[in-house]
Amino acid sequence: MPKHFAVIGNPIEQSRSPELHHAFAKDQGIELQYDKRLAALDGFQQSVEDFFAEGGLGLNVTVPFKEQAFALCTQLSQRATIAKAVNTLWIQDGILHGDNTDGQGLVNAITALGWPLKNSRILILGAGGATRGVIYPLAQAGAQSIQIANRTVARAQQLVEDLQTSVGTAQLRASALDQLHGEFDLIINATSASLTGDALHLPDDLQFQYAYEMAYGKASSFLDQAAQRGVEYSDGYGMLVGQAIEAFDIWHAVRPELKKFL
Repeated sequence: MPKHFAVIGNPIEQSRSPELHHAFAKDQGIELQYDKRLAALDGFQQSVEDFFAEGGLGLNVTVPFKEQAFALCTQLSQRATIAKAVNTLWIQDGILHGDNTDGQGLVNAITALGWPLKNSRILILGAGGATRGVIYPLAQAGAQSIQIANRTVARAQQLVEDLQTSVGTAQLRASALDQLHGEFDLIINATSASLTGDALHLPDDLQFQYAYEMAYGKASSFLDQAAQRGVEYSDGYGMLVGQAIEAFDIWHAVRPELKKFL
């Protein structure tokens, strides 16, 4: 009987998690079943309880349930506590555990590209949950400074206040999205612009060497502008693979090699 895992969300049909986890399992010689679970918007907790009651061993959580997953857990990792969101669930000693592997997945993807994070100056566009989830891992990876730019500056400032004590010696600051200038090593787009099709304009005097788009499989005005400037860029598929590897490692105590699956 193969071990049972799944990804839960709403919508869920677009998820590529099953193909990734089955590929990891084949690579590592592990037999498992990994499927997609659609949860009603008002039925997430019941869906989680049903899955584990049926003998399921681990769940990945995608939109819009990561905050609800955080609230359900009795035991949380440090990065999940800081992110206030959970994307990986499992039962251990009868207790529901939660972790957030998104940020480490991003760090691993950027590292696989050969882009330096040590002493880097990073600009993150957007101040939503995706940004909250990656700041601590980026600081842990050695970022010198992280600037959060958002349309509503107050939201970016709130994020800086919330996370200031979690980033060690890294400098954390907020700014308005329409008042960007200066020089950065890396810009990360964590806005929903590429998902909604909205244009995202980068000022001409904004200088950067690398551009990372968290979304994948979508047209991106952010990456178009990076290409026009001749800087190195990437969409978020590596982050997707990276966070899946982190979850796989939590559940199976083995770590597939990221570059094999990009």
